[in-house]
Amino acid sequence: MTAAAVPTARFHHDASRQARVIRRLRRNPLAVISFSVLVLALFVAVLAPWLAPYSPEQTDFANTFSPPGTSGHLLGTDDLGRDVLSRIILGSRASLEVGMLAVATALLIGVPLGLASGYVQSFDAVISRFTDLLLSFPFLILAVGLAAIRGASLGNAAVAIGIAQIPGIIRVVRSDTLRLKSLDFVAAAVVDGAGDLWVLTRHILPNATSVVLVQATVAIPSAILGEAVLSFLGLGIQPPAPSLGTMLATAQQFAARAPWAAILPGVTIMVLVLAFNVFGDSLRDALDPKESRE
Repeated sequence: MTAAAVPTARFHHDASRQARVIRRLRRNPLAVISFSVLVLALFVAVLAPWLAPYSPEQTDFANTFSPPGTSGHLLGTDDLGRDVLSRIILGSRASLEVGMLAVATALLIGVPLGLASGYVQSFDAVISRFTDLLLSFPFLILAVGLAAIRGASLGNAAVAIGIAQIPGIIRVVRSDTLRLKSLDFVAAAVVDGAGDLWVLTRHILPNATSVVLVQATVAIPSAILGEAVLSFLGLGIQPPAPSLGTMLATAQQFAARAPWAAILPGVTIMVLVLAFNVFGDSLRDALDPKESRE
């Protein structure tokens, strides 16, 4: 095979692999359902200001605690007469924003550190001790502490949760880097005179993408739960801005009188987290090279 034919062969191999992964996902009913739920959630999040029937901060003291389906409110109202559906739509958008920003922060820092730790032996001890230090704190405790230090806001909540997720990203990427480092194609590149940066960016990182992608789908639901906890504790998105966590914190005082105001945000969090976890598991199975070839 000529040198010019190598990129073409690699392109066809990657295209075939992607097609095989898509076929496996399409044949998995849970993957299809979870993916559909996520697409719908993202669609609603993007169009939230236009889909919400009312302003999430609009009060109506004449219709407080209206049950679902009454007074023109499909999912009822809360203690201030605010439309629950509108607040869930905007609150879901905030949760997804925090989840995406937190995971992007974790990947931006964790992936390079994981690559360096797994490939460059002199960096491994320092980065591993740093990872162990962060892992000594439970995820939520670390996120709460960082959010308390930085102050309560959507951006600070995303950064705090992202930093708390860095150790997990580092460990996963480091483990896969060590595996890829021992394979023949990496040894061949080193023998051909390729430098460390070239090997990491052109050989190891592209082959570790699937692992990083699966880890991201698993990290997003953790970030959504983290945002809900921070907002519930008053360290996340601040009222009157809508958040699923603040909705739960407010509704707990009136759970007996207006149970829908607490149940519906909780169900929304559960559906989002479950959809991400199920799709992440399905994607991991579809990307598994040990699966039987089609």
